Amino acid sequence: MTVSGTTSATPQPSSTSSSTGGERRGTKPLDIVLGVVVGALVIVAVLFAEPVIIGGVLLVVCGLAVFRRQFFNWTTMLFLTAAVVLFIPIRRYALPIEVGFALEPYRVLIAGLLVAAAVAFLGRGRDRWKPTVWGWPVAIFLWTMFASLMINSVALTQSGLITGGFANVFQLSFLLSVIFLTRQMLSTETITMVLLNVIVFGGAIIGFFAFVERVTRQNVFLMLANFLPLTILRDDAESIRAGGNRAYASSQHPIALAVLFCMIIPIAIYLIKYSPWPRFSFTRKLVYIGAMGVTMIGMLSAVSRTGVVTLGAMFLFTLIFWPKVAGILAAVGVPIAVVVGLLLPQLFESMVLSLFDIEGVIASQLTSPGMAGQGRLADLPEAFAEFAAAPLAGTGLGSRIVVGDEANAQILDNQWLGTLLEAGILGIIGLAALLVYPIVRMVHFSFRSDAPIHRKHLTFAIATSTVGYAAAMFFYDAFAFMQTLLLLAILYAVAAWAMTTPADGWTPPRLRQRPREAVGATA
Repeated sequence: MTVSGTTSATPQPSSTSSSTGGERRGTKPLDIVLGVVVGALVIVAVLFAEPVIIGGVLLVVCGLAVFRRQFFNWTTMLFLTAAVVLFIPIRRYALPIEVGFALEPYRVLIAGLLVAAAVAFLGRGRDRWKPTVWGWPVAIFLWTMFASLMINSVALTQSGLITGGFANVFQLSFLLSVIFLTRQMLSTETITMVLLNVIVFGGAIIGFFAFVERVTRQNVFLMLANFLPLTILRDDAESIRAGGNRAYASSQHPIALAVLFCMIIPIAIYLIKYSPWPRFSFTRKLVYIGAMGVTMIGMLSAVSRTGVVTLGAMFLFTLIFWPKVAGILAAVGVPIAVVVGLLLPQLFESMVLSLFDIEGVIASQLTSPGMAGQGRLADLPEAFAEFAAAPLAGTGLGSRIVVGDEANAQILDNQWLGTLLEAGILGIIGLAALLVYPIVRMVHFSFRSDAPIHRKHLTFAIATSTVGYAAAMFFYDAFAFMQTLLLLAILYAVAAWAMTTPADGWTPPRLRQRPREAVGATA
């Protein structure tokens, strides 16, 4: 029988044994990986970089070594990933280290996280792997892309395009791995809510500086090299519409920037009700309505009709499944649109009123037939003729080159059509698995599950963002503009967290079917 008084009689380890035990516990697989990475960075810096860069790298390495426990943890990496995706323009910056290709920050970060996740998986085992929900949709999408490549492998090899096809499959796999990485880094509800706030207020910051860019023609996101150890790859982005420059901000193109803002709007609406901060409802509404207002100003600065169409698709989706919310949004949005039209008539006419001129829209999309950059409708006859020649698997992923000296195809500005031509019916099946199935699954969870109401509303908000992304894909080459795809991957991970993580009084169905011990360990 155990009594409380016997505790003091229990033999205590000596200082020697304690020290030995500490030495045994001192070396961990993650420490070894970090040591190897740090050593590799130093060696590469010494061999390939300038003395000033060497000093900077060593300074950063020393700082990371000192604060490794604060920096090298999943929570820090989660927010760093969100910051890199939102604020560092893709295809604009690279690390100042020559290795034969551009070391873009997002590539380096995702690659490092993949290595860390592999080490953690080997160390902790499969039982600690958090469910990601979207494994099969991603797998089906990638396999359809790979199948189109294999079916056309002979023709692609003869034309020398097979390498580009494999590179495209690898790039898509690399980008979509963010779904699984982000899901593993999401642990508590507090961390998830902070991540959503980072996305919303990050969008507001980008929107503000997009407005500044529209007014001053100065993109502050192309000045990051003045503060960070980055090399500018190119800064020649410029587009004029509605009497001024269209804002690029942290995106690759104004259309992609507008789509980014549209995808953030449903998350901001969700946080109006469920964000833990500010605590008072009225203050919380003011804060998030203000954030949405700045975000919408940023979208106006991008001067993109695609953004308006994306908002319309999301509103129609909400109207079908949640008419009450759609009515509230219409009651708030219409007066704001009227005010914007009065204050910025030229901008409002270019983005909104021009869409009601059906004949003018059709004429604008039929311009320059046979020339590079012809209208989207002018692309259709030739595109469908090309599809009819290879309907099942298309001409092969990576077979269409639209820029550069080796260009062999028109720029379609339509990801659905481009995938249809490159991967055929198989490719459309893959896109449906990647985009349509998750929407259906999230809507089903939002209206049919017994989950807490805040979880169901969160999945509906993410489903709305996904609808916006899928609709916008008809108007730009979505996979070539990685920022929006990476944001979608992060939102998919948040949806997976909402659908699989237990909450007070609720256990996900898949956990109910597992043994009680496993449920406790997962929780």
